[in-house]
Amino acid sequence: MKTSGDILGIALKTFRIEAEGLSKLSTQLNEDFATIVHRIIDLKGRVIVTGIGKSAIIAQKIVATLNSTGTPSIFMHAADAIHGDLGMVQDTDLVICISKSGNTPEIKVLVPLLKMMGNTLVGMVGDLTSFLAKQADLILDTTIEMEACPHNLAPTTSTTAQLVMGDALAICLLECREFKSADFARFHPGGSLGKRLYLKVGDLSSQNQKPMVSPASAIKEVLIEITKSRLGAVAVIENNQIAGIITDGDIRRMLESRDSIEGILAKDIMAISPKKIDKDELAVKALEILRSNNITQLLVSSGNQYQGIVHLHDLLKEGII
Repeated sequence: MKTSGDILGIALKTFRIEAEGLSKLSTQLNEDFATIVHRIIDLKGRVIVTGIGKSAIIAQKIVATLNSTGTPSIFMHAADAIHGDLGMVQDTDLVICISKSGNTPEIKVLVPLLKMMGNTLVGMVGDLTSFLAKQADLILDTTIEMEACPHNLAPTTSTTAQLVMGDALAICLLECREFKSADFARFHPGGSLGKRLYLKVGDLSSQNQKPMVSPASAIKEVLIEITKSRLGAVAVIENNQIAGIITDGDIRRMLESRDSIEGILAKDIMAISPKKIDKDELAVKALEILRSNNITQLLVSSGNQYQGIVHLHDLLKEGII
């Protein structure tokens, strides 16, 4: 049985081997990489990424990254391609074929078919003397010296190299296209990531009640408004402008410091110059303000016109936190 120290040592060795493999990978970039980026930018069709075994899994991840960053892409399993799926490839597409050895039987069958179709063939390959490397129009060299596997068999360093090469390709395409966070949001409308990029404060506050009192309102009215809205706060409005805010904390502190609440008005306990945010700001910006000020509610405005309240629970419910 391995000790904890032995296990940690194996993990660290794995990190070191793969890190060294990536360091070497950086020396293998050449003009082919830039040419591939330019061809994809000018592409009328899609990027088809294919492979078999572990390389097929990496191909699927690369396709997902390319699609999410503005490059239309499709995964095609190399084994399925030679049994009918080759029909998905159009003459305007560019094909990236991923293989460590470049000599697997499926690749040897697929590559000549792709060449006959006339598509640009990019070989992401770990052996520059292989069948794939010799047939490809352009090469992404993912040659590694050794796998992290102690037997130098299980794809580890090689698949990491493929993954990083795909990431580098996607990021170069992203920057060349000046792909912005707003573009990213269009492709990620679901989940917390998408919401961080497009959900606005007004979208949240509009779902809440809009509690408000005047500076001359009695404390009873203030309490009723806070309780009714369940937002823990009420805006104090004067001449249609935000004059202040009263939170349930302000109410508690008032009760602790006074024997009687008779005659106390909203203006006597309200906090002036309250923290607020424009309704068109992103919800994630509201979260930053709430966290930095250690508060749970934020007044929402348009100019100085009161629009409502956004609560920390609103952000939690939407998965922004």
